[in-house]
Amino acid sequence: MNKSELVAAMAEKAGLQKKDADKALAAFTEVVAEGLKNGDKIQLVGFGTFEVSERAERVGRNPQTGAEMKIPASKSPKFKAGKALKDMLN
Repeated sequence: MNKSELVAAMAEKAGLQKKDADKALAAFTEVVAEGLKNGDKIQLVGFGTFEVSERAERVGRNPQTGAEMKIPASKSPKFKAGKALKDMLN
């Protein structure tokens, strides 16, 4: 499912116009991104949790030359599905 299909499904399910559902989806993604950027954990009970995972600096190897290289520390978004969502899928 791509973004336009998601917006159409949201509009139908909530009884909204597509432009309103698109605004709601854009607001949701923006709020989640800003929250994660600020280091917040966003928990939607029954659905799942969005949080930031921190990776430490580490040493890697260039596969072509075998030379060691330093991989800098980084942060990445992480989603953990909630029990209700897992149960719905199984």
